[in-house]
Amino acid sequence: MKPRVMILLGSSSDFSIAKKAIDILETLCIPYDIKVASAHRTHEKVKKIVTESTKNGIEVFMGIAGLSAHLPGIIAANTHKPVVGVPVDVKVGGLDALYASVQMPFGAPVATVGIDRGDNGALLAAQIIGIHDEEVRKRVSSMRSSFFEKVNKDESKLLEKVNGSYYSPSSFDAQEFKKDNCAGEQDLDSYENLDVAVIAGSHSDIKFARKTTNFLDKMDVSYDFSVISPVRHSKKFEDQLKKVRNAKLFIALTGLSAHVTGAIVAYTEKPVIGVPCSIRLDGMDALLSMVNMPPGVPVATVGIDNGGNAAILAAEMLGITNKSVETDIIRFKGNIE
Repeated sequence: MKPRVMILLGSSSDFSIAKKAIDILETLCIPYDIKVASAHRTHEKVKKIVTESTKNGIEVFMGIAGLSAHLPGIIAANTHKPVVGVPVDVKVGGLDALYASVQMPFGAPVATVGIDRGDNGALLAAQIIGIHDEEVRKRVSSMRSSFFEKVNKDESKLLEKVNGSYYSPSSFDAQEFKKDNCAGEQDLDSYENLDVAVIAGSHSDIKFARKTTNFLDKMDVSYDFSVISPVRHSKKFEDQLKKVRNAKLFIALTGLSAHVTGAIVAYTEKPVIGVPCSIRLDGMDALLSMVNMPPGVPVATVGIDNGGNAAILAAEMLGITNKSVETDIIRFKGNIE
């Protein structure tokens, strides 16, 4: 049984976070391997593990590290496979590790998830593998359904404690909400054979989206591009998601409170790449609300305004089985100065 996911820990003290990832991969029946190697103290070991693992068929790397967490970035520098970064809270709430992981320069993207969210890191890795493996995608879907059941049970336990005089419960069939209704509707034509759906939250995000679409053009990756807000135009947003539901993955570019990525991950079980845009507060509001998603709904977050890295990450995901895209991404990364 060959591993499909390689987990690298910057320190053995990060194992509690890795255990969250291991539990998810075990549940989803995805073979994995795990190593301990420091980007700073055992640089050559990291490089050797990554280069040999890439040759041996690893599909997704996970880098789990705290402090100045350069491990995910060093992994990304030595492979053309997608890299998931999991920042660990060792000091200052994990913000140092988060910034070190997510704010990668153009050409070496790291799909960063929330601080200490090893579970979301593993689920994102599974979603990436699920792009080309239908059985994994089905298991991810089943896991998402189990999250619904857990929330439903938690609600029932909570409501048992409510006994106020003015408590007036309404009734509805919770099972109606188990699956997003719009995901299965066929009332709108959908695009077939679409690689990427690119969605910007507002016209102010378009300048960052151009970096994404320009690179996708260079890679001959098919995409649809739209500008629409789930907050101001919720029905139109749902209709757009129906049209692009067959996309292999999504890229969302959005500023402020980053509702676009949250709305998409609530809708789909496919990978969602998020680009926080610097509309206010230098993009920090969008970054933090985008990356720190709750368990079960990861967003593969790249650096602020870095639409180019989002496109490279998408190409790395698609290149796992698409040899043409893989060749292009290897050539492109090799020519970056």
